[in-house]
This record gives sequence, C-alpha cells and structure tokens, in this order.
Amino acid sequence: MKYRSTKLSNIPPYQFAEIQKRKYELIDTGVDIIDLGVGDPDLPTPDHIVSRMIDELGNPANSRYPSFGGCQEFREAVADFYRRTYGVELDPKTEVHALIGSKEGIGHLMQAVVDPGDSVLIPDPSYPVYRMATILAEGSYHPMPLEAENGFKPKFSIIDKDIVNNATVMFLNYPNNPTGATVDLEFYKQAVDFAKRNDILLINDSAYNMVTYNGYKAPTVFQVSGAKNLAVEFGSLSKSYSMTGWRIGYVVGNKDVINSLSIYKSNIDTGVFTPIQKAGAHALNSDQSCVEEHNQIYKKRGEAMIKALQSIGIKAETTNATIFLWVPVPEGYTSEQFVATILEHTGVIFTPGNVFGPSGEGYFRISLSASTPRINEAIKRIKELKDRFLVQ
Repeated sequence: MKYRSTKLSNIPPYQFAEIQKRKYELIDTGVDIIDLGVGDPDLPTPDHIVSRMIDELGNPANSRYPSFGGCQEFREAVADFYRRTYGVELDPKTEVHALIGSKEGIGHLMQAVVDPGDSVLIPDPSYPVYRMATILAEGSYHPMPLEAENGFKPKFSIIDKDIVNNATVMFLNYPNNPTGATVDLEFYKQAVDFAKRNDILLINDSAYNMVTYNGYKAPTVFQVSGAKNLAVEFGSLSKSYSMTGWRIGYVVGNKDVINSLSIYKSNIDTGVFTPIQKAGAHALNSDQSCVEEHNQIYKKRGEAMIKALQSIGIKAETTNATIFLWVPVPEGYTSEQFVATILEHTGVIFTPGNVFGPSGEGYFRISLSASTPRINEAIKRIKELKDRFLVQ
C-alpha cells in the first residue's frame, strides 16, 4: 500500500520537531531543560485582546463558518494599520487576506503560484518553511547567501544570470529570522527594481515588523513606488502580541496574487475562527503600548545574554529587532557540536545555524522567548562554563 507521496518523501525531518523530541527525551531522564530554541513568546497575550476574544465568543453568530478571506473588521484593521504606520493605502476587499498564521499562508501561496520546475530564490540562512514549501510545490530553490559583511542582505548583482532568468519567485524576510538583521527603505527599492527587471514575484515575510528596539522602525516594501505590481507581504500577530497559539496573520499586496491564494485556500480550509479575527482587529486598532512593553523585555533579556556570552569569549552582538540573537560559534566547533556541548553541560537548548541553510553553519540562534527568570538561570549556567572549556 502506498502511504506517502514522492514529494513528501523529499522533505527532510522538520529540524525544530527533532530538537523538541530530544528535549523531551532529556526531560524524561530528569534534566532541567531551558529551551531557548523555538521562538514562542512566553509573555502573555495582553488582557484587552483576551477580553475582546471572550466577548466575541458569546455571540452565537461567530460560531458559524467564517469568511474565506477574513471578516471585514479584520481586513479593515490591517489596512488601517498600514495607513497609520507606513502611509500605505490598501484595499481591504482585494489587497488584504486573513491567514491561519503566516506560516500557513506561505505554504499555501507556494501551491497557488509555483508550478513544478519553477525556481525560487531563497535567502540562506532563512526560515526553513520557505524551502519546504517550495519542495512541496515541486519547485526548485536557489540560495541567496546572507553574509555578515553585507549586513545579512542578499547581493542581487552576484546571482547567476541563468538562475535569475529561471526564477519566478523571491523570498525576503526583514526584520530577519534567524539573523535579526534589519534593512532600510533603500534596500527595498533595490529589491523591487531587481524583481521588476527580472519579472519575479517578491514575497516579503514581515512577521517581526513590530518587534524592534533602539529607535529602529521597520519599513514595508509597499513604501516603494510600484511595489504592489509585483509583491505581497506577510504579517503576523504571533510575536507582536504574543498570540502564537491563536493562529492569526495576514497577507497584503498584489490583488491578483492574493486572489490566487484565496482560490487555493477556499478549496482546502474555511478560514480563521471569527472571534480570533475580531480580537486580532482589536489588537491592531488599540493602544500599542503593550507591544513596546514586550519589546523592552526582549531587549533587556538580549543585552543580558550578550554580556554572558561575551564573558566566556563568544562574540555576540546586539540587534535592533526580532526575539533572536544570531551568534558565531567559538573556533573549533561546528554549529551542531557547539549546541550539543551547551546542552550536555548546561541543559540549555540553542538552535544550530545550519538548520536554517548551509550559510548558517558557524552560527547558532538564541530565542529570547523564555521567562526572564529562566533566561537568568541560563545565563548563570553559561557563565559557569568560562573556566571549563570555551575560553582558551
């Protein structure tokens, strides 16, 4: 009996699932694990968002099938957010679509716009879903290396011409996961120009657009003139409002691409639960001080972690966005060797950089999404390694 398709057989094990499996194996042996691997905020969803959700649960009409593309209130809230934050106008009817989280949207969009054999340009390192979604759509992907010397931004000019000529889609992701890198509007102008000249759909994953520090404010690709002609942008409420489990996000931009996604999704899912959408709309429309409060907590955690790593000779640097630190491993270690060593000696889980692509080798990622007391405990354990084996 056939029980798996060929394209599914081509998918390697989801590395974060493998890390979680190892975590629970160690817990079963009595190890006190501090998980700084997966980016899942520990901070609670703000009370005013939860209250709106509770109120909406009491309305019987909200228990019926939701609108495929999202309820009017949520779509308008996303459009209003872009108008207030970026000065960008969006048509909530045709240029905004609700998603069951941006991860779902990315996976389904690739099914809607990629044909077997199409080429996709993907940052390296990057969120693994870009690669996996391409494989599941039976496309091929080509890495765009992100190097520290270039601020972890791709160099469009050095991509092989044959690869560019065959590419139909390009992913970008800023503020960036895993590197924490940020960009300015000039970078998006270059990206839009590159996509326009080469007839490429630009997909910008902006899941961390609101998780910023030190005065930095992330731009949107749609602040570039003409971007709507060739781009879509994904957004998520998961990290900004600590709503990862709620599964609510959106995609905005080119109406024809969004229409294609809507056709695909309408045949395989029935949309986001309406009370979640209305709570999400409330989150976007309400006072944003809760976002800044959470950002300051992540910033302080990051600063403390950086000091701890520097104390044992690891060259960690500050970032202006995301809930991650992207750190080079000490000399003499591969990414996996270093992460395994830390886990063995401290019970702290980091993510090896090679999980995010070949260019991630030589780095590891730290998530700042554990509670502050657990972050402090991890810092204490890491500092105890100073005289053991890391500093020569």
